[in-house]
Amino acid sequence: MKTILTGLRSNSVLTLGNYLGALLPMVRLANKHSNEAQVNIFVPDLHSIISEVDGDLQTNIIRNLKYYLAAGLVTNDNVHIYRQSHVPAHSELCWILNCVATMGETSRMIQYKEKSKGQESCNVGIFDYPILMAADILLYSAEYVPVGEDQFQHVELTRNLAMRFNHRFGEDIFTIPVKTADQVKFMGLSDGVRVRDLLDPTKKMSKSTKAENSKIMLDDTPEKAAKKIMSATTDSLGKIKFDMFNQPGISNLLQIEALVNDRPLDEVVEEWSGKTSYGDLKKQVAESVKTMLTNFQTKLSAISDEQVYELLNEGESYANKVANAKLYEVQKAFGLR
Repeated sequence: MKTILTGLRSNSVLTLGNYLGALLPMVRLANKHSNEAQVNIFVPDLHSIISEVDGDLQTNIIRNLKYYLAAGLVTNDNVHIYRQSHVPAHSELCWILNCVATMGETSRMIQYKEKSKGQESCNVGIFDYPILMAADILLYSAEYVPVGEDQFQHVELTRNLAMRFNHRFGEDIFTIPVKTADQVKFMGLSDGVRVRDLLDPTKKMSKSTKAENSKIMLDDTPEKAAKKIMSATTDSLGKIKFDMFNQPGISNLLQIEALVNDRPLDEVVEEWSGKTSYGDLKKQVAESVKTMLTNFQTKLSAISDEQVYELLNEGESYANKVANAKLYEVQKAFGLR
């Protein structure tokens, strides 16, 4: 069986953008393939601590896993949920891969450049993040790694490290993840979904943005979320059209309307194309978001901590068994065992 692997950091409450652009597509993909593939949904808590955590990390972990269940994730024998830090092989393989990777290729990672830009120094974890991510993937022979477009470069680095390792030791120890173009095709998206900042739609919606009205959090009340939609930045062109370059605010609202209602974007765009009332569009999107959050939060409140811990116990038992077996192969190749 092929393996699909993905995860979301638990540094804070997720935004509507995280939910619509990453979590919900992953849940749908997992449900679609859960009878024919191993689906690994892990909590990258070691990745989480490279930057500041908003609130208590353990609380965040359990809450974010509940998000998956509230979004409709199936929990059959092929779906495995586990915490990265509870599988020590991740850290062990990361160190070994550090001895395969080069400073040059790691320092070229765009995420590292962006996060370290303008700082006199940054923690080593930010630099080493892509190597740990490679370990996350290679331990489970994952071919498909659904990620946002900002992580595509890290998947390509994983491919390079795996091929280099296999070439060096003359064995196919690591399964090579498929190329980025095939990853995108597998996800069923022509491009990554990027829900935009409500106040500055040239940027993606981010939980780290200080302006509260720029983002909708999954724990916002439905009424508060609706008000944020009503105050979203649009433009002065006076015509509704999907054009992310010239009308990013309007385009973002159309995209949100399609996503929260699980409708094709083309269908929503056609419905509103040529109309001139931005107010009517905002009211419609606000109502859609309000309804979606109400339903989601109702499902969320019905999920207990005990349900999550039961899934974690099962998932971590599975993950340690698979990861330790792969790590042993790697250790033997290096002469460590």
